[in-house]
Amino acid sequence: MDFESSERAIAPRREDALPATAAAAVKVVIVGGFGVGKTTLVGSVSEIRPLTTEETMTQAGVGVDDTAGVERKTSTTVAMDFGRISINQELVLYLFGTPGQERFWFLWRGLFEGALGAVVLVDTRRLEVSFDVIGRLEERGVPFVVAVNSFPDAPEHPLEELRTALDLPASVPLVFCDARRRDSSRDVLMTLMRYLHSLAATTEAS
Repeated sequence: MDFESSERAIAPRREDALPATAAAAVKVVIVGGFGVGKTTLVGSVSEIRPLTTEETMTQAGVGVDDTAGVERKTSTTVAMDFGRISINQELVLYLFGTPGQERFWFLWRGLFEGALGAVVLVDTRRLEVSFDVIGRLEERGVPFVVAVNSFPDAPEHPLEELRTALDLPASVPLVFCDARRRDSSRDVLMTLMRYLHSLAATTEAS
């Protein structure tokens, strides 16, 4: 075996190296129901090659996974997605995307350990799949923002109507996004960072 060539093959790319100026790293979790665009968001915004655990959907999920509204989806995350983005020269976000199917939710405990906050992705075609996700975050006391992902065939509703439908407190940020676009996904993460900063400032003041 050519060990030298093997080592070259697995060596990280120079552009994947952590910036030398990075002084702080924050763990953020991207959550949501099945097929809402979590893998897409992590992939679009990550400055490194994202790690994905996408597997082809098989007959094993028939009758178990709720694919209503996303019948054409052929693959799914079975463990997690991972990416990284530098917010500025000193602050780096590590992004962990969770699996959407309920049968994989047992993995959430480990993925949420040490997380500072979360982004909940929502699909207006299937708002109901977000209820349990938001409920779990509230139970865990994890601060989160909600991003409504834009799909071509999705019905459009004003944000305030969506806030009411999701039973979100007025203090929780709710924004539109397009998970396919890097700038839009980055704006969502910036919204979360501003929200976390405001929560920290409020706690400190009290």
